Amino acid sequence: MNLREHIRDVKDFPKEGIVFFDITPMLGDADAFRYAVDALAERFKDCGASKIVAAEARGFIFGAALAYKLGVGFAPVRKHGKLPYHTCSVSYDLEYGTDTLCIHEDALKPGEKTLIIDDLLATGGTAKSMIDLVQSLGAEVVGAGFIIELSFLDGKEKLNGVPIDCILTIDSE
Repeated sequence: MNLREHIRDVKDFPKEGIVFFDITPMLGDADAFRYAVDALAERFKDCGASKIVAAEARGFIFGAALAYKLGVGFAPVRKHGKLPYHTCSVSYDLEYGTDTLCIHEDALKPGEKTLIIDDLLATGGTAKSMIDLVQSLGAEVVGAGFIIELSFLDGKEKLNGVPIDCILTIDSE
């Protein structure tokens, strides 16, 4: 399946000069959504992870579905002030600003094998922050999966050698 046909380009969002790759058409198409989740499951079925870590909001969509499919746990990563218990946090730069991500301090056990999942790998800031959060809890990152990689932004270079897999690679804006 060509997932690119199910992704809408929105120019100048969230600010001028940014092209936003909108996955909502893919989510609205049952076959495309199933294909994306199944493709991630096939690629990571033998990675040994017992937990998936994903950031709000679009990462939750794929992370939770994949956790269900693989029969593993799910640990949400949220923006500052959104989790109700004690958290660990990390701040990072986005391609259009800065943000802070948090995870519950008891979401992962030391040594637990985890898989990072998100919809998009752009500059790598969000993924790197999730990796940092996982490692700060003493857990191990065994891989990172994305629906889309914007390879022209070199985000995977920030991921410190964590094995990544992407369903769709976009090579230019």
